[in-house]
Amino acid sequence: MEKRIVECVPNFSEGRDKEAIRQITTAIEAAGGVRVLDVDPGEATNRTVVTFVGDPESVVEAAFAGVKKAAEVIDMRKHHGAHPRMGATDVLPLIPIAGITLEECAALARKLAERIADELRIPTYCYEAAAFTPERRNLAVCRQGEYEALPERMTRREDAPDFGARPFDEGVARTGATAVGARDFLIAVNFNLNTTSTRRANAIAFDVREKGRPVREGNPVTGKVVKDAAGNPVMQPGTLKATKAIGWFIEEYGIAQVSMNITDISVTPLHVAFDEVCRKADARGVRVTGTEIVGLVPKRALLEAGKYFLRKQHRSTGIAEEEIVRIAVKSMGLDDLKPFAAEEKVIEYLLEAGEQNNRLIDMTCKAFAEETASESPAPGGGSIAAYMGALGAALGTMVANLSSHKAGWDDRWEEFSDRAEQGQAVLAELLHLVDEDTAAFNRIMAVFAMPKSTDEEKVARSAALQEATLYATQVPLRTMQAAMRVFPLVRAMAAEGNPNSVSDAGVGALAARSAVLGACLNVKINAAGLKDRAVAERLIAEADSLAQEAVRLEGEVLGIVEQKIG
Repeated sequence: MEKRIVECVPNFSEGRDKEAIRQITTAIEAAGGVRVLDVDPGEATNRTVVTFVGDPESVVEAAFAGVKKAAEVIDMRKHHGAHPRMGATDVLPLIPIAGITLEECAALARKLAERIADELRIPTYCYEAAAFTPERRNLAVCRQGEYEALPERMTRREDAPDFGARPFDEGVARTGATAVGARDFLIAVNFNLNTTSTRRANAIAFDVREKGRPVREGNPVTGKVVKDAAGNPVMQPGTLKATKAIGWFIEEYGIAQVSMNITDISVTPLHVAFDEVCRKADARGVRVTGTEIVGLVPKRALLEAGKYFLRKQHRSTGIAEEEIVRIAVKSMGLDDLKPFAAEEKVIEYLLEAGEQNNRLIDMTCKAFAEETASESPAPGGGSIAAYMGALGAALGTMVANLSSHKAGWDDRWEEFSDRAEQGQAVLAELLHLVDEDTAAFNRIMAVFAMPKSTDEEKVARSAALQEATLYATQVPLRTMQAAMRVFPLVRAMAAEGNPNSVSDAGVGALAARSAVLGACLNVKINAAGLKDRAVAERLIAEADSLAQEAVRLEGEVLGIVEQKIG
């Protein structure tokens, strides 16, 4: 199941006092549920950029804690630095990484801005996707005149903050104002060229960047720049929206690069930028030899790239996530200059590594079987049922992938690729439920450790037990629902897939039916502990209905298999 992950990159107006910076980052981490990925202080700018990630609710709480602490340790009346600024917490963007949209982040940003103004008495402006007016999408408009202009702007209607407007006072003098916003993830990337020429690299950068290059009279390189009526250069736009780029020479590598910021990967994905830079470089007699990602990247950027290059080859995209990432790495030459470690460069993988969970699905087959056979009551039948369903989905997906690449079936590759993608989605859900079922059982066990000395404790314990029991009943029902989605896949593969693998589709149906019937038993035994019998009977009725349908669908698939084999 895809986790909801948000990144926050607040800029604090302190880059020299290490103790103040430490207090701010400590407050962020102490809020809980987030991981600080980077702390980048700047001496000249007197500014520190902090990067942290987590679930949306935790990120918002950590951001608020950081703003609160910054207001305590930073006095804007004493601040001087090279970077534009207007507050102790100058800017605070929320960035969607996974499982959440930019619009949802914008809504969170507006609520956070209002809360900062109400509870901390810090005026806030909403910018970029969180802006209330088109003009304020531009951060420069919100920060116009910087800190020094706040006394005038605070009470001027058109310039007043979105939240917390009031006459300039001692509080505002100390904290300044904060811009809270939402934006898409920015990818910093360098494209490696087989040239040492900065001129060639710059020319390619100007070809592709959104801003483009100045229009010139006569010679396109040395001619006089054409200007408009206001005296501004007339620009010829580049081919890639939401990108900024320049060319430079990197002595460490001995090559020139096109250095690019992709400011909105939903407009220009990484793989689109790569292909376009390749195209423009080729037109100038230059080759792109590889790609260097600076900093971190969201997983979706690599998955989209890997699937894009697989589709160009007419290959199935319904393969394991690790393989899709590997295709992206090789296709764009992400390991051209040095090995590309996805576990260190992909935000989601970094978070997973930090959690250090002992998941059942990370065990070997032998270790999983031995753990099941041990005296421990979990994993039990519910987890095994989910794993049988996952194996059924895996078999159906395997047949789809084999069919997609079968010689003579090239015109049907996309049909089978789509089936394989559907199978991967079911497989992922059922693998998640393997551990979820054991976690649900452990929740019940945890209730038995609760105190029960007083009447209040007994009531709380009883309520917690009912809640945990309901959840332990719902999880195997979800396993049944997910395993039912295996049948359309294996039926289609038995009927239309590679005939050499028809028996695999049949075994997939057997596994799916076993998953449904096994999970059904877990629904019933857990529902027996529910005091709300109406809810219990409803859950059992749904489980029985699914079980009957699973038996029918299994028969259909096995009928097709037997006919093809016989």
